[in-house]
Amino acid sequence: MDLEADIRALQLDSAEDNNGAVIPEDHNSDVVEKLDKAEEDLEDKVQESVPVPDEHQASEHHDEEMLHPVHNPAKAKEKAAQEKAAKEEAEDEAEANKKRHLNVVFIGHVDAGKSTIGGQILFLSGQVDDRQIQKYEKEAKDKSRESWYMAYIMDTNEEERAKGKTVEVGRAHFETESTRFTILDAPGHKSYVPNMIMGASQADIGVLVISARKGEFETGYERGGQTREHVQLAKTLGVSKLIVVVNKMDDPTVGWSKERYDEIESKMVPFLKTSGYNTKKDVIFLPISGLMGINMDKRMGQTVCPWWSGPSFFEVLDTIEGPLRDPDGPFRMPIIDKFKDMGTVVMGKVESGSIREGDSLIIMPNKEHVKVVAIYCDEDKVKRAGPGENLRVRITGIEDEDIVAGFVLSSTVKPVPAVTEFVAQLQILELLDNAIFTAGYKAVLHVHAVVEECEIIELVSQIDLKTRKPMKKKILFVKNGAIVVCRIQVSNSICVEKFSDFPQLGRFTLRTEGKTVAVGKVTALSGASSSA
Repeated sequence: MDLEADIRALQLDSAEDNNGAVIPEDHNSDVVEKLDKAEEDLEDKVQESVPVPDEHQASEHHDEEMLHPVHNPAKAKEKAAQEKAAKEEAEDEAEANKKRHLNVVFIGHVDAGKSTIGGQILFLSGQVDDRQIQKYEKEAKDKSRESWYMAYIMDTNEEERAKGKTVEVGRAHFETESTRFTILDAPGHKSYVPNMIMGASQADIGVLVISARKGEFETGYERGGQTREHVQLAKTLGVSKLIVVVNKMDDPTVGWSKERYDEIESKMVPFLKTSGYNTKKDVIFLPISGLMGINMDKRMGQTVCPWWSGPSFFEVLDTIEGPLRDPDGPFRMPIIDKFKDMGTVVMGKVESGSIREGDSLIIMPNKEHVKVVAIYCDEDKVKRAGPGENLRVRITGIEDEDIVAGFVLSSTVKPVPAVTEFVAQLQILELLDNAIFTAGYKAVLHVHAVVEECEIIELVSQIDLKTRKPMKKKILFVKNGAIVVCRIQVSNSICVEKFSDFPQLGRFTLRTEGKTVAVGKVTALSGASSSA
């Protein structure tokens, strides 16, 4: 730069003059003036070349730093670390302030109106627009099924639409003022109970849909109807709170009749009690019309139903308590599905602990170490997620063909135990014709996302129904209604926990020939392998 050269020359001149010669005062002041002016020019130039900071920055940075910008790697590193920490703190705060999340499973007999209510919820919460509804209305009309159009929002595949039956577990998301919900629309037909079990095992709260139409409630509730089996399964699978919606109240055979509503409630309450629900604390009844959307998002007027002054469906959903989970516990995510998408992606619901991008985890029972590359919650990419969230997690270190539904993504510290044998307390519900339950009995075991054949290898003791304590006498077999402690064996290693440690991974059902024969909880693990 020319200015710098001028300054250097002036400085040399003054140095030479100082080597012996007496410098006249005016000359000396000339030199100083020239130096000052040159320095000022240089300052101006430097300031022009440096971007002018805003007021906020200027107050933070020292003037000298602005005049002589020196690249300090240590300072830059420290600043980057501070920025990263602040960003993480903001993300954590956003996570903490995020609305709570609940999984809601819709259960009940086939044709009770589960998919229609799910569709109506999405319509009322603005997830589906009028144009789509008109399209579904036309499609349903073409199939001479006018009243099915709302169900088409949830039942998306052709088979489901043609038959009017849900086969797979439909998923959808909606939000109220305080809560984010994932709807799990479970199939009601008895052929698809395993799919219903899959849906209920991911749920926090259940919505039991009952049809008030004459004859339909009776069909669903009587022996062989799915209302009973679904309630028992829901309780076993950990659905602790139940909203019982009495649907189709607008039907001509019902006409919002209080007598019909009371009749249904009086029959359901004793049954819910025997299934293990506290009907005062854990169960809420309310009348609705899913097809017409009455008493769904807002309370219905006295003109529609003069005897009902209770809350609407959305109000109940907003205020219901979800289960308590530990965000700081060991990480557990049972895998319900896997696929390939720029690597291996696994799907499931976090039952305990938290997950972050970059975490090193282990997949049990095959003890494969994996690294978390990306986390997706609903459709959004997130840096971290806590318990109760339904996630898609992209991982490295394993191929998708080496993963089976029922494997568990787990923390490396305190990984989930893998066993081929465990001790459980079973309640026998309904054995097939004249069958007796004894050692050697074979059934299909459903525990979280695991479906595995199992065999009862020993009956340890029978529990006295009155005292709830083990009886002394040795038993060889038991019949319907009995509670028994037994040893169960499976051919492949499965991931389970003791019910007392992890209820979500410690409760199960036994099914035979398409029927639920027993429900139970794991009380002890034998031969557990959890070392990574």
